[in-house]
Amino acid sequence: MSWVLSLPLIIPFATAVFAFLLRNSPLGRWTSLVGSSVGLVASIALMSTVLHHQVITGQMGNWPAPFGITLVADLLSAVMVLITAITGIAVAIYALGDIDETRERLGYHALFQVLIAGVTGAFLTGDLFNLYVWFEVMLIASFGLLVLGGSREQIDGGVKYVTLNLISTIMFLTGIGLIYGLTGTLNLADLSGKLDAVENQGLVTVIAMLFMVAFGVKAAVFPLFFWLPASYHTPSFAVSAVFAGLLTKVGVYALIRTFTLLFDGDVGLTHTILLWVAGFTMVTGVLGAAVQNDFRKILSFHIVSQIGYMIMGLALLTPLALLGAVFYLLHHIIVKANLFLIAGVAKQLTGSTELAKIGGLYRSSPLLAALFLIPAFSLAGFPPLSGFWAKYILVKASLDEELWFLAFVALAVGLMTIFSMTKIWAEVFWKAHPDGRQPALSGLVGRTSLIVPIAGLALMTMVVGLMPEPFVTFAEQSAAQLLDPTPYITTVLGPQP
Repeated sequence: MSWVLSLPLIIPFATAVFAFLLRNSPLGRWTSLVGSSVGLVASIALMSTVLHHQVITGQMGNWPAPFGITLVADLLSAVMVLITAITGIAVAIYALGDIDETRERLGYHALFQVLIAGVTGAFLTGDLFNLYVWFEVMLIASFGLLVLGGSREQIDGGVKYVTLNLISTIMFLTGIGLIYGLTGTLNLADLSGKLDAVENQGLVTVIAMLFMVAFGVKAAVFPLFFWLPASYHTPSFAVSAVFAGLLTKVGVYALIRTFTLLFDGDVGLTHTILLWVAGFTMVTGVLGAAVQNDFRKILSFHIVSQIGYMIMGLALLTPLALLGAVFYLLHHIIVKANLFLIAGVAKQLTGSTELAKIGGLYRSSPLLAALFLIPAFSLAGFPPLSGFWAKYILVKASLDEELWFLAFVALAVGLMTIFSMTKIWAEVFWKAHPDGRQPALSGLVGRTSLIVPIAGLALMTMVVGLMPEPFVTFAEQSAAQLLDPTPYITTVLGPQP
């Protein structure tokens, strides 16, 4: 079990070393692609093992839990590792036509692989301190990718990004210190029981709020999201895509994991706050997107908006709502990464991402136009694509709890999302280019590497939408594990008296 859990971490780190050593050679980019492919195979093996055993764990150095470093994977962890690997290989292919030689020599491929390792580690760790460590690995790698190239806009976005994330880190470490002082452990499975036994439950609730803010910054929820639209439009499009698909989802995953496994003693307070946060996150994100006139800035604000739906599922804390949150989480990673990849191709074809300065892509690249409609319609919730089922499940969950206004907000935000996607379609694809340009992608490798991952992710979106039953069933099983963590705890700690 230890090897199955370790390989998705070892492979990207090893790939990063070789990619860095070969950064001045064309072999560097192919090393990154091969490493991403092997990582995908390892992630599939992990997913297969978890489907068979439900929960697996490995103790590094054979130190028993809760004293050593624990890696653990349940259904949610395993599928997040798998979707990370899928996103990683899609972006690695796309980078062949997007990342220039200057950025490659500066270490793009090594930083990218370290970022994938950090994200994977956050999904597999079984204790809070190592969750902090993986967050720092992600922060260092993402900051490096964000400022790679050194433009003034990138540095400005990078400073905003890292400043707010460092504040999040301080709050996270403060919470970790308080928890360790109360319980003497940081192992998640061990904490699940020990936090319930703490006499001062008021202090536990205060710690829960610290974690809510710390992970809320990572997830970009209201009112802590300003770093995201200030930074995600500045790096290369391959970097924007992997950021959009994965980084905020680590924060959402951390919230889901801790507020189902650890902080379930004062649900009336903590989850009510999360419910309000979810509503405001949806509304502010979609309104921010509506007033933007840059392709990537619109998409960046929509990340914020869609995070609200996931937090809504956690806040409701019913089996159906958590099912919806898990389903939405997986759907959004695929769709949002794909839209940023499409934005990159649009920039190469038209010369800009500002809507007023571009256009004509429906005529010059009808395939790209068709590929845009799939994730755009899915994001907006058009049936029968994956976004429709995700929104339907969450709206039904809110109606079942008689939260009529929340259901109305979720539906209204979906309509506003349609407005934004329609604006992009009209400006980027339908109207003529203001300069009369009708360029085409140059070079076979350039065309193939840019279009293949976009088509692959679009196909995944369609498969999930047209055949939702197995994915809904999987999300239902994942939600059941979150609501009843007994198998998770027993697997990590052994049978309890």
